[in-house]
Amino acid sequence: MPILKKHLETEPLVKVVDKMAQKNGLRRTIYSINGDQYTGEWKDNLRHGKGTQVWKKTGAVYEGEWKQNGRDGFGILSKLQPSTNDHVKVYSGTWRNDKKEGFGTRFFSSSSRYEGEWVENKRSGWGRMTYENGDVYEGEWLKDKPHGQGVLWLVNENRYEGSWKDGKKHGQGRFFYTNRGQLYEGFWVDDVPRCGTVCDYDGTHTHTPPLYPIPPVMLQDVQSVLMEGRDRFCASKED
Repeated sequence: MPILKKHLETEPLVKVVDKMAQKNGLRRTIYSINGDQYTGEWKDNLRHGKGTQVWKKTGAVYEGEWKQNGRDGFGILSKLQPSTNDHVKVYSGTWRNDKKEGFGTRFFSSSSRYEGEWVENKRSGWGRMTYENGDVYEGEWLKDKPHGQGVLWLVNENRYEGSWKDGKKHGQGRFFYTNRGQLYEGFWVDDVPRCGTVCDYDGTHTHTPPLYPIPPVMLQDVQSVLMEGRDRFCASKED
């Protein structure tokens, strides 16, 4: 009685070679044609897991988590300082789809930084920005600009508390002149106070007492000015 032999199913050689060439797991440094280099984990020939990327052209370095070839998770981005040939931290925080997303700190210089929320590489959500000149803004952001409710502390200790739109004071707000113990409260439109009131406030909120009395404000038609300011503010909100 003849014996039938069953042929073993084998993959074509080309597929075997392709699988062997695929990068998976932890690998040593892999160099790209343009000189960029990556050291870390791979999955299906893509950077995936933890790894370090160095860009030759700019000297920038990213150390952190990856997902399907994009920065995803927690990571630190540093840039090369040509004057000292050292690396300085640029961003430390979370990433998603190769963009800053979630909570992180962006270092603009040694004295200027932003700590807060990000959406697709832009400051959006809650955040605190320390500017180069010493001013500090803390509050809501949208697409890299103060937008919503926030407080701006000026280096001279004056401060603004209130609404913002596209990086400008806009809406109801209060400006404290701590150097003379006065408070302006009212409506703002595009960084300009339109209508409101000025008064002295409790001296315990300032280091220096009021320097002079508030001068009287004389208007021929106060009601018209107030109505015009409110109408412009309402129209700007509808836009």
